Amino acid sequence: MKIWIVWLPNVWKSTLFNALTKSYAAPAENFPFCTIDPNVWIVDVKDPRIDVLSDMSHSQKKVYAATEFVDIAWLVKWASKGEWLWNKFLANIRETDAIVQVLRYFQDSDVVHVEWSIDPMRDVEIINTELIFADLEHIERILPTLQKKVKSSNATKDEIKQAEILDVIYKALMDWKLAHTVRDQFSDEDLKVLKSYNFLTLKPFIYALNVSQDDLVKSDEIKAEYSEKLHAPVAVVCVKIEEEMMEMSTEEKQEFLAEMLEVQASKIPTLDDLISLAFNTLWLMYYFTTWEKETKAWTIPQGSTAPQAAWAIHSDFERGFIKAEVVWYDDLVASWSRSKAREKGLLRLEWKSYIVQDWDVMIFKFNV
Repeated sequence: MKIWIVWLPNVWKSTLFNALTKSYAAPAENFPFCTIDPNVWIVDVKDPRIDVLSDMSHSQKKVYAATEFVDIAWLVKWASKGEWLWNKFLANIRETDAIVQVLRYFQDSDVVHVEWSIDPMRDVEIINTELIFADLEHIERILPTLQKKVKSSNATKDEIKQAEILDVIYKALMDWKLAHTVRDQFSDEDLKVLKSYNFLTLKPFIYALNVSQDDLVKSDEIKAEYSEKLHAPVAVVCVKIEEEMMEMSTEEKQEFLAEMLEVQASKIPTLDDLISLAFNTLWLMYYFTTWEKETKAWTIPQGSTAPQAAWAIHSDFERGFIKAEVVWYDDLVASWSRSKAREKGLLRLEWKSYIVQDWDVMIFKFNV
């Protein structure tokens, strides 16, 4: 899973990237356009269930699910027209699976907004406008040639179908709509065709509102308000606090937040929530395997059958799949060993049609 983080200048995007990756890879000076080269980082999904299973199995190694985040140059008005370094990075971001737009919500007179005022919805419009422009420029290099070939009667059935699909996208963009707003007009086969074109506005969008410390306690209200306005997944983060918590463990973070905000830490959104939201938006999930050698989370599409989940480990596991031994995470932890869970009758055998669940701990039986 590869995600592009996009934001307008001077709103702590690079600081957010540093907090996500727990590094200081991205420059975070208070100047427009200070991020010149793209930063790419693999971020672990710090699921505490991995830690618990690892302790239970005395695992030598822990492997979390992971997300690849890309932080590229700032985005400004007219960026899609070649101003500044926009075109230099388009090839990189077209390969991403989703786009996170981080929107400034906090007030700070020391950090000047490039538009001189705080208005998240205006910022969304600026960003979306540039993405639409970029997609229009992209499709206008492809569609006319394809349509010309269709009119000449020399086109194949596949080319005719491609022209029809692209025409729907083009009309949406010309009406100033994001391509993903017409996604429901396409079949699964159509979407496979579209995937090869990597339209930016066809990708899922996630919006992350960067709030102040004071706003964190009303994060539920902020999230509800902007989810309704944007009709899309919304996360709330406080980048300033996240930067302070970069080196903290999950437990230390909870204690820190509870003491600072004087509320229950579990009610305070963090960057971990943003990463989880990205997984859900892309319809991804993971299951677990745990041994003395390794405890690992395996990322799969939601709705995967047991053989499809086995493929994540190795293609032979899917090809020669016989059955899966499955135990619910809570049951396994309560028993504190697979053998005791088996004695209690908590382990079950599942076959090819079984749909893997998020809390499953699995062993596969196969023969090739």
